[in-house]
Amino acid sequence: MDDNVDAVIVGMGYVGLPLAREACAAGLSVVGLDVSAEVVEGLNAGRSHVDDLDGGDVRTMLDAGFVATLDPSVIARAQTIVICVPTPLSSDGLPDLGPVLAATAVTARHLSPGSLVVLESTTYPGTTDEEVRPLLEAGGMVAGQDFHLVFSPERIDPGNAEFGPKNTPKVVGGHTPACAQAAEQFYGRFIDTVVLTRGTREAEMAKLLENTYRHINIALVNEMARFCHELDIDLWDVIDAASSKPFGFQAFRPGPGVGGHCIPIDPNYLSHRVRAQLGYPFRFVELAQEINATMPAYVARRAQDMLNLDHKALSGAKVLLLGVTYKADIADTRESPAKPLAKILVEQGAQLSFHDPLVKNWSVAGHHLTSVDDLPTAVQQADLCIVLQNHQQYDVDALAALSRRFLDTRGTATRADNVQLL
Repeated sequence: MDDNVDAVIVGMGYVGLPLAREACAAGLSVVGLDVSAEVVEGLNAGRSHVDDLDGGDVRTMLDAGFVATLDPSVIARAQTIVICVPTPLSSDGLPDLGPVLAATAVTARHLSPGSLVVLESTTYPGTTDEEVRPLLEAGGMVAGQDFHLVFSPERIDPGNAEFGPKNTPKVVGGHTPACAQAAEQFYGRFIDTVVLTRGTREAEMAKLLENTYRHINIALVNEMARFCHELDIDLWDVIDAASSKPFGFQAFRPGPGVGGHCIPIDPNYLSHRVRAQLGYPFRFVELAQEINATMPAYVARRAQDMLNLDHKALSGAKVLLLGVTYKADIADTRESPAKPLAKILVEQGAQLSFHDPLVKNWSVAGHHLTSVDDLPTAVQQADLCIVLQNHQQYDVDALAALSRRFLDTRGTATRADNVQLL
């Protein structure tokens, strides 16, 4: 490895690893820094642990000079350090900046003058200036003078075959205009379009606006799904009809809840910031969170109603969940609404099993759930099948035809006497 490194990317997850791939493909020298020995060992052996890259992609990166490491001293030789670590919620629902602050502290210990530090981890407005900058300046260097500091939100959409890091515009907000210019030059080497904001807070807010917009609109159609069912209105048909309007409407569709990192978590960062700094609630976000968080319980009630049609109780009924990831055709189960739904069903006594072509082992609330191998037989034997994720591998109508009762929370099944849509 050469003495100088173009970029050290801190965090080799679903954000950092695809970013590293694009930088390597453009000829940059890249080192991936992670705290997991298993991740580092796997990458250096040519194995991928994220959905959007396979082993061939990682081996191509290795051929281009990529190296993964546990040793943070490599930061001292990097022109650019990009922090791509998780930003979860704590057990009490508040933002947990622990991973970001830990990565920043490590960066600070090895930071060299003239370097560019970029935070990509989603967080609340003000984090870069109020939390990250003081840690980086603790050694005596000053942001904007001795090193560049930028916030540039990740926009990774796992499983999206059309848009990846290279062709998705990159938002950049610098601590100073010179910081922004340094980041624009860095990202411009391997990303098609760079969009500059006035500062770090604007870039932080842009990410939260994107996801809050989705969060609120998903909550809108989720609430409509409840009363449209009671009013005997086919909401899926309504959405298709409204989508025919060529302007002023964007289609969102209901589901069993929201999952992944962005939608269930990111808007809460903004809500927390508004409450903590301004002293009043962000009512749209909090209402949307309430609606989306209660969708698994609503699905459980619909399941019970369908079983009642066959004079069956939920307790003791054989219920099969189809697709437990948070998104179709990826293996990621983070914050999947399948988990709270499964917990409710287990607690109410259902004999619960699941099938997911991408997930073989799955536990909920201390219960290891049975993964079925013979899907057609399992569908036939179940009292109720619930589609939670419409993976491409599923022929939903064929499965529905085999089933006794079929609840499709994704609206893909053809209507039939034994089929209900959410």
